[in-house]
Amino acid sequence: MEHDIFFSISQTPDEDGHIPTEATMLRNYFQQLECADRLGFGVGWIAQAHLSTETQKSNQRPVVPHWKGEVGLCTDFPQLALESFRRTSNIEIGSAVVSILASGGPIAQAERMANVLSLHGLDENEQRCLHVGFSAGRFEFMARPYGVVPRNAIEEAAWPALRGQIFMEAAEIFLRLLRGDVINSTMIRPTVLTRANFRSDEDWEAVQDAAVEFEALDQRPEEVKIPSRYVFEDLKIIPSDFRRSLLKLVAGTHDPRAQTFVNTILPVKVFNLSITSPEVIDATHERMREVYHADGGAWKRSDMPRTSFVFLNAEDGLSPEEQSAAAHVEADRALSAYWNALEGTIDPDKVSKAANNALIGNVEEVAKQMADRFHPEDRIMAWFDFFNHDSARVCRNMTAYMEQVVPRVEAMLKEA
Repeated sequence: MEHDIFFSISQTPDEDGHIPTEATMLRNYFQQLECADRLGFGVGWIAQAHLSTETQKSNQRPVVPHWKGEVGLCTDFPQLALESFRRTSNIEIGSAVVSILASGGPIAQAERMANVLSLHGLDENEQRCLHVGFSAGRFEFMARPYGVVPRNAIEEAAWPALRGQIFMEAAEIFLRLLRGDVINSTMIRPTVLTRANFRSDEDWEAVQDAAVEFEALDQRPEEVKIPSRYVFEDLKIIPSDFRRSLLKLVAGTHDPRAQTFVNTILPVKVFNLSITSPEVIDATHERMREVYHADGGAWKRSDMPRTSFVFLNAEDGLSPEEQSAAAHVEADRALSAYWNALEGTIDPDKVSKAANNALIGNVEEVAKQMADRFHPEDRIMAWFDFFNHDSARVCRNMTAYMEQVVPRVEAMLKEA
């Protein structure tokens, strides 16, 4: 079993309503990162976000209307990654995740990744990888200022499904540029919508009706062609001579078609959410064993990090029973605040399973939960800073996890 760590750098109120300053949040991040490096975590995954979550609540269509504070302070992953590498010796750095629709779109994002890899790889002895997790972005408001909005009545009707297709178009551009290709927009997959793109007949018929009216058709079309979102002549990103062996790609999408498509271009691993069901996880592994790009070698379970909330209490002066009770109080408080903040953005059925997927309790309890729930070849992405701004406490939890929980889990796996 492998162990990574997730850093949200989420500037939210604590239980007393206090919100730390941005500088305090970043200092906390570096303290925790350096602690993770000493403890032996494999990859430090950094959340990236854009634009003020608080300000978007005043928009006509707020995406997260109940969120308090800012969802994340990392707005430029490449810069933070370079500084993170500079301050550490062993840990690798990853993005979880960069939106390739925001901040200029896939061309600009490909340039940024090439640039950070060019700088990071200047040291010939450097072997630590940059893990670039990419997606359409969790929150739609972060991409809207960059023109990722419906352009006509057809796109308005098709938008929930169409946004996934825009990601596919952007992903091809992003990956082919990182591969070193010279491309133009005529080389990129066309977007053609059919019934298969929609959840219901009603949703598809609404798009067909919009197409009939907008394009003055005589009857409902069987397919609707969408003009390219990104239009450009031949281009190639610079720098181009960077160490591609230090680049690992991970797609933040559960769409099987997207997971399959990106692997026709380069080896691209996949993420799962902390609330993903075991059935979906197993199905994803089965699919990825078939479609994972040959240049990446054979698919391994560790190629899909398993995100998990960790509410561990190993505090001195408490009995194991008191530690367990305290951990459950901490988990209930944090998870309740989180789900309330994301009300309307996540399937309620998934929310009900979240506590079952979290690791909660004292050292012995968390170790048993890990051994019971995870496959021995899984990679765990442990999330400790979840609504917790007591950085010293977070570091103690991280230390107890690696020095006490992990050895117990390994012992249990050997006995099994």
